[in-house]
Amino acid sequence: MIGGSTGWAELAGLAQAHLLLSGCAVILAVLAGVPLAIAAAHGRRMRGPLLAVVGLMQTIPGLALLALFYPLLLVLGRASGLAIPALGFLPALLALCVYALLPILRNGVAAIDAIDPALREAADGVGMTRRQKLWLVELPLGAPVILAGIRTAAVWTIGTATLATTIGQPSLGDLIFSGLQTEDWQRVLIGCFAAAALALLVDAILAIVESGLKAGSRPRLAAGLAVLLLAVAAAFAPLPRGEAARTGSVIVIGAKNFSEQYILAEAIEQRLRASGYRTARRDNLGSAIAYRALAAGDIAVYVDYSGTLWSNVLGRTDTPPADVMLRRLGRDLAARDGVRLLGALGFENAYTFAMKRGRAQALGIATLDDLARAAPRLRLASDLEFLSRPEWRAVQARYHPVFADQRSYSPTFMYRALADGSADVISAFSSDGRIAAMDLVTIADPRAALPHYDAVLLLSRRAAADAGLVAALRPLVGAIDIDRMRTANWMVDRDVAKRSPAQAARWLLDGKVAGAR
Repeated sequence: MIGGSTGWAELAGLAQAHLLLSGCAVILAVLAGVPLAIAAAHGRRMRGPLLAVVGLMQTIPGLALLALFYPLLLVLGRASGLAIPALGFLPALLALCVYALLPILRNGVAAIDAIDPALREAADGVGMTRRQKLWLVELPLGAPVILAGIRTAAVWTIGTATLATTIGQPSLGDLIFSGLQTEDWQRVLIGCFAAAALALLVDAILAIVESGLKAGSRPRLAAGLAVLLLAVAAAFAPLPRGEAARTGSVIVIGAKNFSEQYILAEAIEQRLRASGYRTARRDNLGSAIAYRALAAGDIAVYVDYSGTLWSNVLGRTDTPPADVMLRRLGRDLAARDGVRLLGALGFENAYTFAMKRGRAQALGIATLDDLARAAPRLRLASDLEFLSRPEWRAVQARYHPVFADQRSYSPTFMYRALADGSADVISAFSSDGRIAAMDLVTIADPRAALPHYDAVLLLSRRAAADAGLVAALRPLVGAIDIDRMRTANWMVDRDVAKRSPAQAARWLLDGKVAGAR
């Protein structure tokens, strides 16, 4: 182990995936950006609009740009009837390519514009054609400036590629995102340092090439290109894998971006591997992306929550009893998307509002009616999704709370905000071990604004047709109660004697689940 729960094999695999994605994106951006730069430099009319469009794309946050390509490819695949992979490498590649275009385009235009007019006249004087002038004068003289733009694009792209984790593409961002959610700061630091080191290494290699061009030094240029080719070879080189990974199809397991999801995904993976399946993971997915990926067959299995599916996927606003909701979900998801609800795991992870016990007692807050009356004096901290979800709109419609301040955090920092006094109330999760550990009280919902949130196991159409896979996962149904899940979550979330999600999953599977076949 190199730190926390991160091993050398994991780091090497993620670094290679990160390098491959970033390298392909930069190469694609160069192939598109350099011709566009040449066209813009020679065509004054198209220069302004082209630079404006590419500059506008650059203003879109990297995370949003990555997320937007997923539904775009999904729609294109459905419209064309082609099997376009909408999750993982392709959307990340396209988004990062767009993100890398601006410095390449701007530097390319500037390089050609900066060429001495006298040299152009001399080229015209000796009878060079436009093509000859481009290849023999403009590109050789402008190459150092163009390469400087490529260097900038490469560093930006390697840094932004950490966000590809959110759309299911493995990268060094896996370490950063999972480390943030589980408060494993060693994973965060390893991920950050590895991404930074990769960016600096690539920049140094390109700097050698650039200096070779500027100085006209063929040995230096050859050395830089040779090292660059070695980096490309490393990105494509196969890593050693175990015997179990050499045969059979890969079952892709999805997970959202919090500790419980990591633990449950690990539990699913351990069950499937014990049954002889090869597995791969797509962690840190948003709720909408995770379900769409399952429906499209990009992932095979993941755990979701009945209230989330009821509100976000089916768009329902009523709150039927838990058993009725599960029956209707099973029927409607199968009919609409071919998704099979294998069963509930046995616990509920409901949205709830939580406060420090002393603060709630001092203000006399026991229900959401009480909370709404006190809201103008209170600050709300929510997870990243809650304030845009139907559940929050339902709370607003039935209780009309108006808080003095509302801010969104990752779940880890949401609890930190409550602990340090930055927030007075949070949108908590009922199966979170931090509720008991921090002595928080949950606020009752007498008007039933929030639906039930039974944890349910979902399978894609293809996975549901695999009898062996279903048999491997069925023992999980009804086998995990709320106390056991809270304990497993707290193993990962606590500050001292932390366990990894894999260790917590092994503990969770002990006994009844581990012994079932």
